Amino acid sequence: MIKYLGSKRALVGVLGRLADASGAATAVDLFTGTTRVAQEFCRRGLTTTAVDVAAYSHVLAGCYVEADADRVDQAEVAEALARLEGRPGVRGYVTEVFCEQARYFHPDNGVRIDAIRDGIDEWYGASPLRPILLTSLLEAADAVDSTIGLQMSYLKQWAPRSLKPLRLRPPVLTPGAGRAVRGDATAYAASMEPVGLAYLDPPYNQHRYFTNYHVWETLVRWDAPGHYGVACKRLDARDPETRSPFNSRRTMPDALARTIAAVRAEVVAVSFSDEGFVTIDDLVAMMRDRGEEVRVLAFDSRRYIGAKLGVFNPAGVRVGQEGHLRNTEFVVLAGPGDTLERMVDAAGAEHLRAG
Repeated sequence: MIKYLGSKRALVGVLGRLADASGAATAVDLFTGTTRVAQEFCRRGLTTTAVDVAAYSHVLAGCYVEADADRVDQAEVAEALARLEGRPGVRGYVTEVFCEQARYFHPDNGVRIDAIRDGIDEWYGASPLRPILLTSLLEAADAVDSTIGLQMSYLKQWAPRSLKPLRLRPPVLTPGAGRAVRGDATAYAASMEPVGLAYLDPPYNQHRYFTNYHVWETLVRWDAPGHYGVACKRLDARDPETRSPFNSRRTMPDALARTIAAVRAEVVAVSFSDEGFVTIDDLVAMMRDRGEEVRVLAFDSRRYIGAKLGVFNPAGVRVGQEGHLRNTEFVVLAGPGDTLERMVDAAGAEHLRAG
């Protein structure tokens, strides 16, 4: 999987156990991101819908949620990847913008990314393999980038991994049925079909995924956008349409409350950090407004690596100290009391927050 801020890698096993204990047969992951949690639900046998507004997330969901590992011809995938790797390099948008004007990738890999990306649309634009091949390219590019995982900036010196040659590898597909939906989570919640389990992992502060991962957005859309700044961010990042109410302290509480209220699910689980725009008590109140019982699970968590690096000025000189390195990740559950008790037991009663 690609490096991603807010990834639930450490909690995915717990969330899988919660899904099992809920007894749900169907699930929706409303802010799916890299689809890590949606994949776990699929592995646990839940028919899962993965929803996100980002184009790159929709591709990842097409690969890891919608494509059934038992129905995909792995030999055909391997043949397609080998064919794409054999294309001669070409200096295109990625090389010019993300290797020369910025330094996200070494130019040797940039020309290969350009050639492979052109080849995916030229040879497989109408193929069901397209999301699988795009996912392979995203993950291959992520493995040779020169960042700390965010695309708001890049390293002053080439990261050692960026000097390695890009290699396409078949994604490890997920068994089971699922669906990928590109759309706004709040709008989708208002019209969705009922499910057994709804999982929400909304943005909780000012950091925008559209700008944090603008390179992936461009690599998937392949629309050669105008750009601005040292980071070569997409010009449309300045448009109001690309701004989420979840990234504003003023609008986030109402957006979250409306989404929670609209979800049609027997059990709702919301992941949230103690560093978010609403307090845990406010979140609990939103969940109780559904008219169901509520339980709160708390997990000690390591913060993103950026907290360890301190603060740097545009010249790369360190001007501040590292932040705190741990925080608390909450999982707030709402649903029938007997179901919630089973879920708390599955997660470990020691994580149950008193009160």
